[in-house]
Amino acid sequence: MAENFSFDVVSDFDRQELVNALDQVKREISQRYDLKGTETILELEKENIFITTNSELTLNSVIDIIRQKAIKRKLSLKIFEYKSIEAVSGNKVKQTITLKKGLNQEIAKKISKNLRDEIKKINVSINGETLRVMSKSKNDLQLAIKLLENLEETYKIPLQANNYR
Repeated sequence: MAENFSFDVVSDFDRQELVNALDQVKREISQRYDLKGTETILELEKENIFITTNSELTLNSVIDIIRQKAIKRKLSLKIFEYKSIEAVSGNKVKQTITLKKGLNQEIAKKISKNLRDEIKKINVSINGETLRVMSKSKNDLQLAIKLLENLEETYKIPLQANNYR
């Protein structure tokens, strides 16, 4: 009987790396001359990052630092979804950054359809927030992984292939 090979497609990030990156951002904010005294507050919650600061210019600098530190920590910038900037009391501005994690059903169905249309000999099943891609050929699975890199750009979400077996 032929053996099936498979891998899982997930959209995830390493939370500890994000925590470390934000700690580095806080340290840099406290040390940089142009950001000292700006009363910048960086808060990480379960699915959001909140940035409160004095001006939009400072906010843009902080966001730039977050991007730099995330890249150094090998986090995809696609996990960040920037919401609109809000004015809060005392001439301060606040921005919420939503963290993207997991595949919703709609995107999972589209990715599944794209994979099946391109590679006929694979089976794709949706398991909650993951996709299981199965085939009898390792070559087909490797083609599917390459195709995922293109789909990552199309859907603007980070995709990883895990549990290759």
